[in-house]
Amino acid sequence: MRLSFGLFAAVVSLGGTLASNVIDLTPDNFDSVIGQGKPALVEFFAPWCGHCKKLAPTYEELADVFSHAKDKVIVAKVDADGEGKPLGQRFGVTGFPTLKWFGPDGVPEAYEGGRELNDLAGFITAKSGAKSKIKPPAPPAFKILDAHTFDDVVLDPSKDVLVTFTAPWCGHCKSLKPIYEKVALDFANEPNCVVANVDADAAANRPLAEKYGVGSFPTIKFFSKDNKDEPLAYESERTEEAFVKFLNRACGTHRAPGGLLNDFAGRNPEFDSMASRFIVATGSARDTLYKDAELFAKAFGQKYKYYLRVMEKMMNSTEDYVEKESTRYV
Repeated sequence: MRLSFGLFAAVVSLGGTLASNVIDLTPDNFDSVIGQGKPALVEFFAPWCGHCKKLAPTYEELADVFSHAKDKVIVAKVDADGEGKPLGQRFGVTGFPTLKWFGPDGVPEAYEGGRELNDLAGFITAKSGAKSKIKPPAPPAFKILDAHTFDDVVLDPSKDVLVTFTAPWCGHCKSLKPIYEKVALDFANEPNCVVANVDADAAANRPLAEKYGVGSFPTIKFFSKDNKDEPLAYESERTEEAFVKFLNRACGTHRAPGGLLNDFAGRNPEFDSMASRFIVATGSARDTLYKDAELFAKAFGQKYKYYLRVMEKMMNSTEDYVEKESTRYV
């Protein structure tokens, strides 16, 4: 009795482990499930197929995120190299995996989208109206542009804009996305240095892609506020460090990877040169350089007044001021 109970418990446990929301279709049950008023996504697979094995956990998860909507949509599969081989032949399956969407009336159409969970779930929602249980991702840090918003942002004469032209199915674009997100966060506090993206494969945006010579994905272009008519092709490395270096040079900013200011923030090359000469100068030469610095500050704004403050301290014979300040900021 104990042995029988233990065996029963093991079977129940195994059954729970193997429970799936994906419906298995065979020639015996196919027509009683498909075409009976509910649409369905059906995978035709072969047990030996490597791509099928790779898709399997995603497909299981897909069925799980629509498990609450079984009255609206079906997620199913057919072993088209085994028991379901006649079904594969019936629907013209020549490779594995093949995904087909069957409408409520059972009429099939080929699925040609991506095989990531979000791609598949988005397709089902678009076709059936059923919403998945996938939590929507947080909006990206970079600006999402389309044919309606592109000109307002990119052609704004007060802004420098970096734009990636991408496609949802593009592998290199997917690899770039998390890096580009970091770059957008690095420049989040630079309102005039904009990091943006366009889905250039969307039908409404294809004229934009054609206008700007987008022939492959991703294509990256920089639209300078000084020359919107001739965007610069970005051809450097696609790393956070390389993007930050490029944008600092192109936008006149001083950001470091991670978003903090770099060592050149608040500095001016002309003032740096003047300060170097001031340090070694004496007497009237130092006075002349100070007056030149005052004129320079008036011309370029008071944001460089710290240079004047240091010069004043040194002119008042507090030569150790520079050393003390350097120590304080280390």
